[in-house]
Amino acid sequence: MKISLKCFAKLSEANVCDFRDGDDREFSEGETVRSLIKRLGFRADEIKIIFVNGKIAELDTVLRNGDRLGLAPAAGGM
Repeated sequence: MKISLKCFAKLSEANVCDFRDGDDREFSEGETVRSLIKRLGFRADEIKIIFVNGKIAELDTVLRNGDRLGLAPAAGGM
């Protein structure tokens, strides 16, 4: 399945995903946000805000083909 992945702030500095335009990536069907984060090399505690298709989501959200995923770290005392 293909999803569009965006990382924000210090997560984009890891050269795993970009913050400008979403990177289209291929992942396994039924992948959760948690398993995708692990596959990308991030720890779950590094991610503060998760967006799936522009809405706040949880780590156990199951991703579907065509989803847009945004990952943001804690920033400014959050």
